[in-house]
Amino acid sequence: MLRLLLAGTFLILFFIISIPIFLIEYIIGRFDHRTMVASSQAIVVGAFRIILFLSGVRRTVIGRENIPKNEAVLYISNHRSYFDIPVAYSSVPTLTSFMAKKEIAKIPFLSHWMRFLQCLFLDREDIKQGLKTVLKGIDLVKAGYSVFISPEGTRNHGKEMLPFKEGSFKIAEKTGCAIIPVALLNTDEAFENHAPRIRATHVVIEYGEPIYPKDLSKEQLKFLGSHVQGIIRDMLIKNEALV
Repeated sequence: MLRLLLAGTFLILFFIISIPIFLIEYIIGRFDHRTMVASSQAIVVGAFRIILFLSGVRRTVIGRENIPKNEAVLYISNHRSYFDIPVAYSSVPTLTSFMAKKEIAKIPFLSHWMRFLQCLFLDREDIKQGLKTVLKGIDLVKAGYSVFISPEGTRNHGKEMLPFKEGSFKIAEKTGCAIIPVALLNTDEAFENHAPRIRATHVVIEYGEPIYPKDLSKEQLKFLGSHVQGIIRDMLIKNEALV
């Protein structure tokens, strides 16, 4: 329980310190929106790294060189744990927005930081609102910001991934941006498998080679979700020996 206490205490202190920082970020954003996003991401990444350290989570990051540095991409990941976002966000090299369920928008402080980071809030029950969120994601990529999505739609602790929701891939299809498959392994061992305890663990995150929609066959485009999911599955199997 000590790790949970340490991480929880840090989060409370971080949210308290965030109050004056919000004002500073807001002022920066009035003059330079991209600088505001970059500075907000740097602060949040720093906080996530502290949380991972206090939680005893060690990371092995593979394939960062596969991520194009000068273009926005669509990250597509499996989803197993609350720790997925700290692990992923602290390793992405590009300015990145995450897509999260709409309920998170109601959480004080956390939702404020997510809005500074241009995160997208998805209503999974309303198809029309979901489409609007995807359209916002398309606009973000066109503006040069990457988007990180977990198309399973919820955390999954089973051996097999849940089916990927095809709508998530419209961002890449409509913009032509690269899809980066992301395989997160063993993150649920940090918390979900031992809740409410946090346990020290080793996690692996791998970024696969970029997939450009223009390079795919009609058959691959028709079943794009399954195609990308298969690549992530292969990475997970390959990396099992590392944890």
